[in-house]
Amino acid sequence: MKTLKLLLTFIALMISFLTFAGPGGPPATPIDGGLGILLAGGALYGIKQLRRKEK
Repeated sequence: MKTLKLLLTFIALMISFLTFAGPGGPPATPIDGGLGILLAGGALYGIKQLRRKEK
């Protein structure tokens, strides 16, 4: 359960860093909602695997 809390905290921090990133450097490929969906899906899959290993 401690690992789950740590994982969720890490994900929340990474999302906040991505959304509040200021302008800088040359224009690059924008990070849109698609990347967020992939990250959320990966996090949910990881949580599912952790719970399955606990049982």
